[in-house]
Amino acid sequence: MSDDVRTPAQIEAEIARRRQDLAATLDELAVRVHPVTIARDTKAKAVSTVDHTVGQAYVAANRAVSRAKAHFVTDEGAPRPERILPVAVAGVVLIFAVTGLSAWRRRR
Repeated sequence: MSDDVRTPAQIEAEIARRRQDLAATLDELAVRVHPVTIARDTKAKAVSTVDHTVGQAYVAANRAVSRAKAHFVTDEGAPRPERILPVAVAGVVLIFAVTGLSAWRRRR
């Protein structure tokens, strides 16, 4: 008797094992294609994408605020008048210009 020859019991056992493997694979596929599973996976991907995008936006905004702050404040936290005064003057001029333009339009 050679080693390649299998007994009927061995063949039946292998068939039973393959049936179990096939049944497990089919069950897994059924879960994957179930509408609830697809909806849940899609929702999870969307939430992950939104979270990632919001995180990137937060980091970008925080970086922009830090750069603006560094422009008007020293590393020690003291204000830089040479940079603040021109911006403040420009803001006041802009307010007066808008107010004057508004008053001029009302008179017309």
